[in-house]
Amino acid sequence: MALFGNAHTIDPAKAAHDYARLLGPGEQVHAAYLLIRDTILLTDRRLLLVDKQGLTGKKIEYHSVPYRSITHFAVETAGHLDLDAELKIWLSGTEVPITKTFTKGVDIYEVQAILTQFVTR
Repeated sequence: MALFGNAHTIDPAKAAHDYARLLGPGEQVHAAYLLIRDTILLTDRRLLLVDKQGLTGKKIEYHSVPYRSITHFAVETAGHLDLDAELKIWLSGTEVPITKTFTKGVDIYEVQAILTQFVTR
């Protein structure tokens, strides 16, 4: 269960099924994370942020970030008192990073490895 807005891992195959309409032909989901109502997908082509808005969550913004737009990123591992890990992603043309928080159960090194794989292509 996600608490306090922190992401946790969900099955990539389930995420691919749930968001099939958003994926291009042959696009594969390599990792997926649930953030209370929002979802983060790391595909072989892009980072996809699904932001459910409003009280009912019926209005949804789909933010697609091609990996080539990512200028750099940082991960901060969980500590003894701070149990959450953090991912910061800077996009070309922006000064403020996209920041996402992950629960201790998420392997932040896996997130970093997937980003490295696709950003450095």
